[in-house]
Amino acid sequence: MDIQASDVKTLRDRTGAGMMDCKKALVECSGNVEEAIDWLRKKGLAAAAKKAGRVAAEGLVGVCVSGNKGSIVEVNAETDFVARNELFQKYVDSVVEIACRHDADIESLKAVSYPETGRSVAEELINLIAIVGENMGLRRLAQLSVPNGVIASYVHNKVAANLGKIGILVAIESFGDKEKLLDLGRKIAMHIAAASPVSTSIDDLDPAILEREKAVVSEQAKNMGKPAEFIGKIVDGRIRKFYEESVLMEQIFVIDGSSRVKDVVANLAKEIGSPIVIKSFVKYVLGEGIEKQSVDFAAEVAAQLN
Repeated sequence: MDIQASDVKTLRDRTGAGMMDCKKALVECSGNVEEAIDWLRKKGLAAAAKKAGRVAAEGLVGVCVSGNKGSIVEVNAETDFVARNELFQKYVDSVVEIACRHDADIESLKAVSYPETGRSVAEELINLIAIVGENMGLRRLAQLSVPNGVIASYVHNKVAANLGKIGILVAIESFGDKEKLLDLGRKIAMHIAAASPVSTSIDDLDPAILEREKAVVSEQAKNMGKPAEFIGKIVDGRIRKFYEESVLMEQIFVIDGSSRVKDVVANLAKEIGSPIVIKSFVKYVLGEGIEKQSVDFAAEVAAQLN
């Protein structure tokens, strides 16, 4: 039977088994990938497939800044214990450094060569799964860059240099003093970690978010029996409050507790004699959006004993 190279690669990516074993499995299963996975598992040759269905919501967020470019990645594992594993930490650190050297999305990053192994980034993760014994996943990647200015970073709940549970990148455009810009950027990154803005400026705010907020406030006002002629003013007032709560430049700066972020930026721009634009930011919180399983350990142990 003619076995496609693409099917062999797919099977290898999903199982971590060797190329020849994958090809043999496909021959034995008439080219059916799913049946080939089971064939490898029965032979004890599949390292990753056994764990692929298990929820991986722990792990690490890694950041890397090189010149005017920054990258942030999230790599997941099943337990926090693995996040403290040196092999896992080395992998996350290496992957985010690789990302900093390439303009890549998450899928193309997986295909990049992993240093000193002869494997790709994705294949090295499969190898790590086999060594550590937990399901893992390279979940997401973001990159920021500026032609002139700085990229600042901050890691919260740090477990190693540039690795932790929350990671932030901030892109600042300016021709001003880079050290002062980096100091501002780090403080703004810390602010973002605490205040969780949804956009950089009012102009950047997703119109759908704004319309939803207006609809909710309007309906609340109607339900309270407010006269129709007052509802518009009530909505306008609540939207101003929403901006102050949700838009970075409108928020109160958590570092001093009194100034707005836009005023802190404006004051530094005057000091260094150059305009400053907070161009964008990225915030990754480990495991956000992943539905975690609640584990009944007593039941799990009982099941294993049975």
